[in-house]
This record gives sequence, C-alpha cells and structure tokens, in this order.
Amino acid sequence: MNATSVGALLLCRAEPAVVRPAAHLLRERMLLAPAGPGWSVLVPEGKPWRDGGEPVDRVVAGWASALAVGADWPVLALWWDADRAGFTLAAGFRRTVGYVWLADGTPVGEDEAMRTFTARLDLDPVLDLPALEPLTRQDPAADSRDRLLTFTAYLSRAGIVLPVGLSPGEPADRLREVARIQPGAEQVEWAGWRDTVRAELDTVEEGPLGPWLRGPRARLAGTCQLAAGVPLVLWAARHRSTGWAFAGALLMAQGMVVLAYDSLRAGTVRTVTRPRRRPAGPARSPAFRPVPRSRD
Repeated sequence: MNATSVGALLLCRAEPAVVRPAAHLLRERMLLAPAGPGWSVLVPEGKPWRDGGEPVDRVVAGWASALAVGADWPVLALWWDADRAGFTLAAGFRRTVGYVWLADGTPVGEDEAMRTFTARLDLDPVLDLPALEPLTRQDPAADSRDRLLTFTAYLSRAGIVLPVGLSPGEPADRLREVARIQPGAEQVEWAGWRDTVRAELDTVEEGPLGPWLRGPRARLAGTCQLAAGVPLVLWAARHRSTGWAFAGALLMAQGMVVLAYDSLRAGTVRTVTRPRRRPAGPARSPAFRPVPRSRD
C-alpha cells in the first residue's frame, strides 16, 4: 500500500434518496452516488483522520454506526492506510463486525467475523462463505490492497457495483475526482438543523416507515433514541471519539425528528377531523299529526 494512500468508502444498502438525509447529519462534506441496485456509496471529501488525529478505521466506524443506528439498512465501510486495510459492517444497534489485514496482507481478524458478515448481508453461508475463507489465511503473494480488492470483488454477490475507478486503495483525492463525474452523483453538505430536519421529515413521510411512526409507537421510538443518544455523546466527549459523537448526535436528531413528526401529524389529524358545527337555525315545529275522530 502506498504510504500516501489513505482513504475510505461507505457503502449503504439503500437508494441515494434514502441515504441523503442521514448523511447530512454526519456534518461532513461527501459525494453520494449509486453503487448498484439498492446500494449507494459515500466518498468523503475531507480528511478528518488527518485533521482530527484519529485513525481512519475509527473515524469511518463511527460514521457507519451513525448512519446505520437509526435505519433499517446496513452500512459497510471500507478503509485503508499505510499500515493496514479492512472493513467494518454496522447494522442497527448490533455490535459492529469487521476484519483487518496488515500491510503485507497478514490477516489479524477473527474467522467468526466473516460468518457474521455473511449472515447480516443475507448471503448464502454455504455458497458464499467459502469464497471469503481464503482471505482469512496466509498468502505471501497478496498485500493489504490485494486483500481488500478481492473482498470488494466478492461484494458483487450482494449486489454492490462500484463505479469504474472508484477502487479501494486509491488516494482520497483521486476517489473524489472519480466520484464527482459519476452519473447521478451529488454533493452532501451540512445545511443546518432546520433544513436537515425538514428533509428528514419528508423522507419519513414518504418512506415505508411513515405509516408505522405514529401514535404511541412513534413516541416510544423517539424517546428511546434520545435516551440512547445523550449518554453516547457524553461517553464520546470523555473519550474524544469523533465517530461515536456523530453516532450519538444522529440518534438524538432522529429521536427529535420522530417526535416532531408524530406531533406534527397528530396536530394535522386533529385539525382535519374536527367536526363542523352547523349554524343554529330557527326551531322546527313538531310534525303535524292528525287527531283520530271519535265514532260517536
């Protein structure tokens, strides 16, 4: 691996329109592009691992967790630097799973990680898992970049199709240039809380979770996200972990969005369904009933 080659890619199992609102909350400038049917790729435009002092694997692990913690789709982060390369898979609140190869290609991960990775992407453990097993064994002819490229080629079984030129191991500057010219590519940039929350509300309203996030279930989901996000942000501040701070902030933001959506929808329903009162009119006389005649 080239000593100057440090970078990362974030692969999300969702369409770009679904990924966009969550990516805004990372507060990082990124390029978003399609990466196969039902997949999107995020390419960081900055280099927070250099500016913030944290290694690239820790930064992207926090990003992946932040994107996946409030969504129903997994996020796969591919990362590399001069000493190592690897991947991290985040899915909801479950523990992240990953694997690492040293610069000379030596595997230092756990074999169980590959099995968990296959299961979380709903791949066939009988047909697909054997293709990953060589990556967990020694191979003097393969360095860390070769390992990561082989792993990326395997991802086509999950439907991932990276654009030509957007290959792991390339310098971050080249990845940005390649991503910028892809069809359907767009820039994701932090636009402030008001616009971000409005976009998130629109996505919730139009998405499959819209009918579900209403009433007591919505309030419970939003409260749980807020309750989980606050201590996570505090923990990240004590440990100076930027990635987990993003995850906690995203949890808090999504909790507020869910609660705001439920409150807004409840107010709309009350306004629409309020019965109309008819204007008071003159009192109506009782209907005339003829009095039966007596036979006498």
